[in-house]
Amino acid sequence: MSRIGKKPIPLPNKVTIDIKGQHIAVKGPKGSLELDLPSQVTVNQDGETILVQRVDDSRVARERHGLFRTLVSNMIEGVSKGFEKRLSIQGVGYRAQAQGTKLTLNVGYSKPVEMTMPKGINVAVENNTQVVVSGIDKEIVGNIAAKIRGVRPPEPYKGKGIRYQDEYVRRKAGKAGKK
Repeated sequence: MSRIGKKPIPLPNKVTIDIKGQHIAVKGPKGSLELDLPSQVTVNQDGETILVQRVDDSRVARERHGLFRTLVSNMIEGVSKGFEKRLSIQGVGYRAQAQGTKLTLNVGYSKPVEMTMPKGINVAVENNTQVVVSGIDKEIVGNIAAKIRGVRPPEPYKGKGIRYQDEYVRRKAGKAGKK
């Protein structure tokens, strides 16, 4: 049995879940999310908890059991609390600006890089070098943060670039000088 899959998911007070066959809709104070489940997994509501169970012991059902339990759990957490990723910009003259749904990055290229955020994703800039990406869908928040980091990943010699707030960049020694 999947260790993750057999854990019950607690349902917060302000969150409602609507289960219709293999379709799940979760609504909360931050918004609503929907998910279609595969036929190998079923979801049942037992009072204030949600249980994800597999139909049989086939390999595909075992593989998807823990995955879809985590996806349902992330949906519930997203509509109640939300998710955020913090990025830090390091480098002389590197900065970011947020205007509505647009993020403008000045990170050493000849022109600023402009990115438009999808619906449901908020981006904020603190102190011109701290970017905060937030939203209710964990997958989209992570993908957008990875795309922002991909504009100028941190380089190992000077450490310049865009990195996650808690990311550690291993530094390398430069070229050895002449003797």
